[in-house]
Amino acid sequence: MFVRKCSRPLSETPQPELIRCGWVGDDPLMIAYHDREWGQPVHDDQQLFEALLLEGAQAGLSWRTILNKRQGYREAFGQFSPDFMAGLGKVDIDRLLGNPAIVRHRGKIEAFITNARAYLQLRETGMTLDQFVWQFTEGKPVVNRWQKLADVPGQTPVSTAMSKALKQAGFRFVGPTTCYAFMQSAGLVNDHLLDCRHHPEFNQ
Repeated sequence: MFVRKCSRPLSETPQPELIRCGWVGDDPLMIAYHDREWGQPVHDDQQLFEALLLEGAQAGLSWRTILNKRQGYREAFGQFSPDFMAGLGKVDIDRLLGNPAIVRHRGKIEAFITNARAYLQLRETGMTLDQFVWQFTEGKPVVNRWQKLADVPGQTPVSTAMSKALKQAGFRFVGPTTCYAFMQSAGLVNDHLLDCRHHPEFNQ
């Protein structure tokens, strides 16, 4: 699992307006994702569900690959509607395996459907996905103060606990590393380095 982390740009006198996490590169889509989404707290169930699934789809691949296919995933899976996805069957899986707009991996496609059903079962208990995942950070973002790339973990005891709970709830492709990447992307943790302009302390 590729975990996106920050590093200082290779410039001795970087301009503040250009300071971003080192994983961004010069891809406009990656820049927009970094600036507008990564590390921003998400509480909308639909968005959380999408983020969790896409992190699972990333396993063994780069985030750039998944981000470039995100729109294809949205179109293929009914805008990540759990109700739509839960109704997909074998014929649909075979069709999706021929769709070049997504990663054509049977296990991951099947996990999407399984996770949609797990999501609906969770909802039947009266708990939202927002409540479920944010309980692991006591309802507020964890703002880390990493100074260098090597400090940023690939997983934590909290992501391990989240992984265990999600698996018990019936979710798949939600290992500790996937869960930590999800926590980063959905803003449960803020892992921008201190010299990244999107860290809360950057302009203090």
